[in-house]
Amino acid sequence: MAVAGPVRVRLAPSPTGTLHIGTARTAVFNWLFARRHGGQFLLRIEDTDRERSKDEYTANILDGLQWLGLQWDGEPVIQSARIAEHRLAIAQLLASGNAYRCYATEAELTAMREQQAARNLPPRYDNRHRHLSPEQEQAFIAEGREATVRFRINDDTTIIWNDLVRGEMRWSGADLGGDMVIARRAPADRIGDPLYNLVVVVDDAAMAISHVIRGEDHIANTAKQLLLYQALGSPAPLFAHTPLILNQEGRKLSKRDGVTSVSDFRRMGYVAEALANYMTLLGWSPPEGMEERFSLAEAATVFDFDRVNRAGARFDWDKLDWLNAQVLHGLNPEALRQQLLPLWKAEGWAIGGAAADSTWQLDLCALLAPSLTRLSDGVDQAAPFFRRPELDQAAREQLDAPGATAALAALSQGLPEGPLEADAAKALLETAATAAGVKKGVVMKSARAALLGSLQGPDLLTTLTLLHRLGEAGPRLAGVTG
Repeated sequence: MAVAGPVRVRLAPSPTGTLHIGTARTAVFNWLFARRHGGQFLLRIEDTDRERSKDEYTANILDGLQWLGLQWDGEPVIQSARIAEHRLAIAQLLASGNAYRCYATEAELTAMREQQAARNLPPRYDNRHRHLSPEQEQAFIAEGREATVRFRINDDTTIIWNDLVRGEMRWSGADLGGDMVIARRAPADRIGDPLYNLVVVVDDAAMAISHVIRGEDHIANTAKQLLLYQALGSPAPLFAHTPLILNQEGRKLSKRDGVTSVSDFRRMGYVAEALANYMTLLGWSPPEGMEERFSLAEAATVFDFDRVNRAGARFDWDKLDWLNAQVLHGLNPEALRQQLLPLWKAEGWAIGGAAADSTWQLDLCALLAPSLTRLSDGVDQAAPFFRRPELDQAAREQLDAPGATAALAALSQGLPEGPLEADAAKALLETAATAAGVKKGVVMKSARAALLGSLQGPDLLTTLTLLHRLGEAGPRLAGVTG
């Protein structure tokens, strides 16, 4: 897709909650498009909801974007700091006749909606105060009524734009719910707090945004905002409405589905590279010949809207787990250690002695890496190396099996005083089997049960050598035979 002029896109999250996966996917698409075309990815914090906006949510959003590798250009714009500009725009619309003051009370509006519902009509404002005379306005003011500001939307208007994902879009003014409130209720000599559709238009124009990339749930807002651009005399950006993220039942992913926040995914053990990779695939298909496993930088070289789907993108946990495993399996031991060490310490494990040695930690990471799907697996699977495990049922049954006690006793007695290398450990297993008069498999299964508390786990030889370096192998083997 050819792009005329400089690309300037923006992410405009509201700090009324943590960074949602849908917002993060929108950020990914904006970032990819900007980087593909050598443009700028800007950030605007839409904090005009004073009651629900919180500093900790802003911090969570910024931290989540940085963690994902989505660095923005320039300083974030704080929307609440621009309220004077928003009010100037509203005053301009009032002066031009494109907006007017509405004195309808909440009780009157509620009664209007109830009447519409009783007649099975969709809710919409009936524009009752669009043509008030000066005398009528004064009468309402004398009653002590406050006024909202409404923007005129004519029913016979047709809004048309070329959506970069969906092609030509047409929207009738009659379907936009009547004249739109652009400022909250306030005394007649003041302009109340400006509302979303107005402030978005004013800020996007001020930031010279060239493309607005956002979810399809904003399509009706786009129709309204295009009317505002026209009334304010500002050039409108191009729009791209991306598919929603759906749950497995085909409904929009929501808090009812449990995990929706980027910080939740992070706590569950997903790594940034895998999550960003997966979010790119939620609604976008890589070109032929490109693998589904890629970095953001690689995707940025080919990203465009001609491969963004119109249909909703179903969230697939198996695909995310596969991508996450691919990233973890590809990490070198030091990179994995940097990821796992804070998690190990958070468990309260006393990492001292041999366990504090970076070489021992690197060897442990190399042992665990091939079996990891999430970083949290690196906690569960590392646990037997930091604390003595409880025996599960299968391990208990194995240790009660014929020959198990003799095998472990022979293995324990054969452990050297000094280091134990893998080749020596392999020979030791064979020697113990011969000494105990059992098959080698009995020695291996019994050793695994005693050392790890389970018959499942990583490579036994490496496990044995690592625990021996900790001074734990002998006591664990002897502990179940005493």
